[in-house]
Amino acid sequence: MHKVNGNGAPIPALGFGTWELRDAQARHMVEAALEIGYRHIDTAQMYGNEAEVGAALRASGLKRDELFVTTKIWPDRFRSGDLQRSVVESLEKLQLDAVDLLLLHWPNPDVPLPETMVALNDCAERGWARHIGVSNFTAAMLVEAMRLSSHPLATNQVEYHPFLSQRTVLEACRTNGMALTAYCPLARGRVFEDPTLARIAQRHGKTAGQVALRWLVQQEGVVAIPRSSRVEHARANFQIFDFSLSEPEMVEIAALGKPEGRIVAVGGSVPAWDPT
Repeated sequence: MHKVNGNGAPIPALGFGTWELRDAQARHMVEAALEIGYRHIDTAQMYGNEAEVGAALRASGLKRDELFVTTKIWPDRFRSGDLQRSVVESLEKLQLDAVDLLLLHWPNPDVPLPETMVALNDCAERGWARHIGVSNFTAAMLVEAMRLSSHPLATNQVEYHPFLSQRTVLEACRTNGMALTAYCPLARGRVFEDPTLARIAQRHGKTAGQVALRWLVQQEGVVAIPRSSRVEHARANFQIFDFSLSEPEMVEIAALGKPEGRIVAVGGSVPAWDPT
């Protein structure tokens, strides 16, 4: 599979997201995703499924160097010392010596970013994370995090789909050699209701979801991590590397992006987003 270079991190362009997957379903879907061919698995402390993800990784029989595993630290563990303890807990649940990518899940204005970045870098220096990065950071936050980090940041994981332009943060990532990882890439199913995507999909003999994912990974430096609770949908999401979108099609899809297209919000953690 095509890989995106995020400041030296070789991130598979298409990953399998596990948000909202719990217990036996989480293990079953990760096992199925690995059988389909996914090699990039995304989890988080907040998802409550790291143990199930780890069990699925072990059950797959795949070699560790064939897998790219991401987890994310929840903001209530951002204090130095507590952050490191939380990562040890995550590794124990995943039954891994190290994750490939360790991210700060959301900004936390109540903990000084310099303290958090020192702790995050400490995890890399201890060998618990091969690469580090952030999630849900604005462009300005991204620049500040990079300034405070002694290790390069691999990615900024943010909501990104055809209905939400992320030009500002995408340009910031590209300028600084980072990848942008797109979560909620199918806009929680909204892509399947859009006539523009349906028309382009029909032209290619694909679904609107496959077109939306192809649009993302065809952009320079963009990774997509769709989540599915059904094996047939996970398989369909993986079938996006046998066609390409034309430049006019890419532009037409990008034009669907609107400021009001954002879907995800998490309480008081939400920053003042970049203009789109």
